[in-house]
Amino acid sequence: MTSIAPLSSVAGAWTALVTPFSADGLTVDLGRLEANIRAQAVAGMTGVVPCGTTGETPTLARDEWDMVVVRAIEVARAGGLRVMVGAGSYDTRTAINNHRRAADLGADAALHVCPYYNRPSAEGLRRHFEAIADAAELPVVLYDIPGRTGVRLTMDTIHALAAHPRIVGIKDATGGLETAIRVLIETDLEVLSGDDPMTLPLMALGGAGVVSVLGNLEPGRVARLVQLMAEERLAEARELHAAVAPLAQALLGVGPNPVPVKTAMASRGEDTGAVRAPLVPLDAAASAMIAALVDPGVADPSVAASDPLGATAR
Repeated sequence: MTSIAPLSSVAGAWTALVTPFSADGLTVDLGRLEANIRAQAVAGMTGVVPCGTTGETPTLARDEWDMVVVRAIEVARAGGLRVMVGAGSYDTRTAINNHRRAADLGADAALHVCPYYNRPSAEGLRRHFEAIADAAELPVVLYDIPGRTGVRLTMDTIHALAAHPRIVGIKDATGGLETAIRVLIETDLEVLSGDDPMTLPLMALGGAGVVSVLGNLEPGRVARLVQLMAEERLAEARELHAAVAPLAQALLGVGPNPVPVKTAMASRGEDTGAVRAPLVPLDAAASAMIAALVDPGVADPSVAASDPLGATAR
């Protein structure tokens, strides 16, 4: 098993993994999960994020969440990847249990979404995240995605949470840059883009990287974009951003994540099975649009060219 130094930063290119299911959606396809993780390693990604929004986590049974996390850590470790486990919940007790389990399994960090549906106050959010961070020796990355949760982290709350030694970063999926700019200026938190189209502008302002949906399809290009921005090679980064932007925007725009990315993967011959209800497949027009944006072939060309073991075969 590959040894990885203790996590000191969450900077880099992370893929928010889809959870592959069987054709009927009833079971998790661990073989396809493993293949995707191996492809991330070959492509040079920093790490993977199992059980996030892209992983359809609210539809996973408790034993399925555990099974996905265990297998993701095993395979990622063998490939030299870090693992940031999606451990969030709208119930603080459940989030704490997930956080402790992720720590026990050897995760490098845990991603915790703002509690959804019950829409807690700013004080409730602060207490929720502090209780999680107190529960285990595991770095916490906050996940602000108000379009799905119905609540948004205020700067006062972010300031309070940034003072906790185990809260190290924030995944910003707010759809804009206003909060991210203030976080970068006013705190020591690392900021990761939660939307692929925002990776370049956010990193240009000092952001640390991305938690990427596009990485399921184009891990080599996502890893390269983050590397170019980290090295301040803006002209090359802009060219690459322009090449991937239409697909990245479509994956977040033509249907609820992860329906478009699963559709795109299937169009490339990387079938990840059904999406689970209440999600439904894209209609014919949207599916055709996605397929037209996906390059033919079995994988990101930058991965296939450097994959002598065939690890990207699905």
